[in-house]
Amino acid sequence: MKRREFMTLLGGVAAPWPIAARAQQGEGITRRIGVLMAYEQSDREGQAFVAAFREGLQKLGWMERRNIRIDYRWAGIDVDRARAFARELIASKPDIIVASTNQVVSIVMQETRTIPIVFVFIGDPIGSGYAATIARPGANLTGFSNFEAPIGGKWLEMLKEISPRARRVGFVYHPAASPHVQFLKAAETAAPSLGLQLVAIAVTSVEEIERRITAFATADTDGAIAVAPHALTLGGGHLITQLAAQHRLPGIYGDRHFMRSGGLMCFGINMPDQLRRAGVYIDLILKGATPAQLPVQLPTKYDMVINMKTARALALTVPPSLLARADELID
Repeated sequence: MKRREFMTLLGGVAAPWPIAARAQQGEGITRRIGVLMAYEQSDREGQAFVAAFREGLQKLGWMERRNIRIDYRWAGIDVDRARAFARELIASKPDIIVASTNQVVSIVMQETRTIPIVFVFIGDPIGSGYAATIARPGANLTGFSNFEAPIGGKWLEMLKEISPRARRVGFVYHPAASPHVQFLKAAETAAPSLGLQLVAIAVTSVEEIERRITAFATADTDGAIAVAPHALTLGGGHLITQLAAQHRLPGIYGDRHFMRSGGLMCFGINMPDQLRRAGVYIDLILKGATPAQLPVQLPTKYDMVINMKTARALALTVPPSLLARADELID
């Protein structure tokens, strides 16, 4: 959906709102928002994300301790903790719940079919069962999608560009994540034309991450990895980049979270930007719109980050074409 079409649709949604509903924002009525993050509270990037979320709300006139209360819960990768926190937030009777990542969104969706949910950092909203269509989600949730399926092939293209010697690529993904399956299919389609052998590395636990990446790395030489973002792979990010360094595996990652622990390269959405944009949907829902009326938003801004220190450690020369396109170089 193009931006112009999106804004026209939002204009159509806004028209019926009564003046009284719009006035509530400035009349001292406190609205309640629950936020369930698939990060640890100590995670500095997670904190940066919620800071961007607050910024987006403030620009629309929603301020904590004035007209909104935001209850944050930090689940990390723990499924049981995410479910407990989801129930806790629902019991507090929020006006809206903001949920991040497919794992968390699926849990929240199972727990409530009435409270509006705005999701962020998710893939394949239709295949994951979150939306009937992109234009009309049709239930109590809508939000912002991370990637479209062809990204799997794009990761391989960029990995081959930065590491032309690579012959084998281990694609690290969670087999229960619908978007990951789509990314893997796109990577499988792209691999032959790039002269790459694709090896699917399905992981469902931290123990599997270590065992299966190690097995891939020791099976043959000239390997590299591509890592799809998921609560599990994000939570195990430090381990994954450690294994990549230990086995000298060039890697491309779908989230800049991996860069802090030495990942070679990432190409993914600008996550703070997505949370700022989520503020628009919070504003619309608090003023009377329903999630079923609000189209799922596809990504509009991607970032490429290259870790030059890691490139040197792997004896890689980053080509000028990548340097020119990079949004950030870490050295």
